[in-house]
Amino acid sequence: MKTILSRVLALVLVCVIGLMGCSASPAGMSGDYRQDSLALIETLRGALELPDDSPDKTFAQAEAKQKINDFISRYRRDNSLLKLGSFTTMRTALNSLAGHYTSYPNRPVPQKLKNRLELEFKQVEAALRREA
Repeated sequence: MKTILSRVLALVLVCVIGLMGCSASPAGMSGDYRQDSLALIETLRGALELPDDSPDKTFAQAEAKQKINDFISRYRRDNSLLKLGSFTTMRTALNSLAGHYTSYPNRPVPQKLKNRLELEFKQVEAALRREA
């Protein structure tokens, strides 16, 4: 009787863990592309606007990298987004910023890159307003 009960309990635990693992979304991602894009843009703007001597700069950069990874892993395989102008522009901006953070982690983001990212963020916001 004890072995049957322990096997049933183990089976239930495996099912629960399996189902919870499949349904989890990346941290902070709601599944709504428009909402997630706007939230990510605000996070990235905050990280870019911090002064270089700020003690929170490294934490903000690490958080930005993690959110970029979460966003890309969530939406890169969604074929319905590939044709949207907002998605391609967003992906370009994210690749640029993530590339800088990966290649030059101790250097500040150059002003030229900040200007280009801000322009791309505005284009994404305008495209999201039109598409939604």
